[in-house]
Amino acid sequence: MSPEEEVTRTEEAPPYNKLTEDEKPYALFTDGSCRIVGKHRRWKAAVWSPTRRVAEAAEGQGESSQFAKEKAIQLALDIAEREKWPTLYLYTGSWMVANALWGWLQQWKQSNWQHRGKPIWAAPLWQDIAARLEKLVVKLHHVDAHVPKSRGTG
Repeated sequence: MSPEEEVTRTEEAPPYNKLTEDEKPYALFTDGSCRIVGKHRRWKAAVWSPTRRVAEAAEGQGESSQFAKEKAIQLALDIAEREKWPTLYLYTGSWMVANALWGWLQQWKQSNWQHRGKPIWAAPLWQDIAARLEKLVVKLHHVDAHVPKSRGTG
């Protein structure tokens, strides 16, 4: 594979409670959602830092919750790039995001952003994410989403 075809495969991160105290400041939890307001879909993407106890969000209209989850990844990448983090530890409840970062991005790029002859949904977002992953060390962990607080790892 030539260098211009390469997409860095994201490594798996440990669970948040297994990070060292030095790694925890570089951990971000991401999520996205969508709801119907009147006749319009409104999405919101959010990123949370447990150590800093701060959140960043973006919102818009006309897209899905999956789109919002991808936008949340972009927000996390924005933070890590802006602050020049050595490593970004990403935590997401989205299997699509996890699988994309763990290998689908490589496959999509090699097949010219198509799957079975059809364009990848939201290809411009995925292309942006893929390009940014080539410049930043990112480790990702899938977390169970929408579980009772009693099942959380607190």
